[in-house]
Amino acid sequence: MVPRLIILASLAAAMVLAEVQENFSPECREFLFMGTAPRGLEGPTLKKICQRYNGKAHYVTLYDVVNHIPVYSAYTFKRNDGSKQVDVPWMYEPQLSTTSAHREMQPFPLEDGVHLSFEDAQAVLEDYSNTVKFERGHLNPDEHQYLLDDKAATYTLTNIVPQAREFNIGQWKKHEHVLRRRFNNYCRGTAYVVTGITTSGSMIRRHNTYRVAVPSYLWSAYCCVDYDRNAPFEERAKFPAYAAHGLNDNEGEVVEMSVQKLEGFLRKNTYVDETFQIFYEDCVPTDPSFMHYQSTR
Repeated sequence: MVPRLIILASLAAAMVLAEVQENFSPECREFLFMGTAPRGLEGPTLKKICQRYNGKAHYVTLYDVVNHIPVYSAYTFKRNDGSKQVDVPWMYEPQLSTTSAHREMQPFPLEDGVHLSFEDAQAVLEDYSNTVKFERGHLNPDEHQYLLDDKAATYTLTNIVPQAREFNIGQWKKHEHVLRRRFNNYCRGTAYVVTGITTSGSMIRRHNTYRVAVPSYLWSAYCCVDYDRNAPFEERAKFPAYAAHGLNDNEGEVVEMSVQKLEGFLRKNTYVDETFQIFYEDCVPTDPSFMHYQSTR
C-alpha cells in the first residue's frame, strides 16, 4: 500500500505550513468533490495531510509512513499557461515523526546527518540522490496550478513518488499537458483531480535499507460537472469524469478510460477494499445537496 505524508515547499523567504489530520478539515475538503475523500483506502500506516503553504491550504495528500510515499494527492485544477515554478526548496514534515512537532514545515537541513531524526516516517532527499532509473515525480504537478504559492506548495516530498525518467518526462508529462488543455478549454467550473499510485513491492534502497516504494502504475482521475456541452464529441465524451493509468516504466504508455474502469483496475492491483470509490457518487450530482454545496463554496 502507498504512504501518506506531509511536506510543503516554500520560496526562500516564505513560511510554509502543513498539517497531519485525523479527518480533513472543512478548509481542506475544498479540494475534494462534494468534500468527500476517496473511499476504501484506510490503514494504520496512512496519514492524511492538509498541504499548507504560507498559512493557506492548497491540496490534500494521503501518505504512507512505512513505504515513504503518497498514496494519492487530491487537488483542484487552476487555469494556467503551463509555466513551471523554479527555485523552490524541498521541505519535510516534522509532524510525521512526532506528534509534538511544530506544524510549520521546515526546509531540509544542510547539515549532514540531521535527517536521521525524521527519516523514520518520510522520504528524504538522500533517498533519491543515488537512483539512476528513477527521479522525483509530482502527483499534483505545478503545471496544473496558477498562483506562485499554489505551484510552490507542490514541491514537497510528500507529493513525490519515484518515476521512471523517460515515463516522467515523456508519456506522463504529455498526459498532464492533455488534461491542462482539456480543463482550460472545456471545464467551466471546478475540476477536481485525484492522482495516485499502485505498488508491487519494489523499493529504493539506501545503505541496504528499504526506503521508498516504487510505484508500478500511476493513475489519475478527474471530475468536472460544469463543462461545455458544445465541446467536440471526443472531448465532451470525457466529461463529467474520466481517468487514466500508466505503467511506471521507461516504455510505459498512458491509457485513458472511465473512472469505473480505473476503479476496477485498482481493486485488482492494489490494496483497496470493495467499497473503493474515487469520487462521491461517481461524480454524478443527482443529489440536490450538490447545488447547495457549490453555492456555499
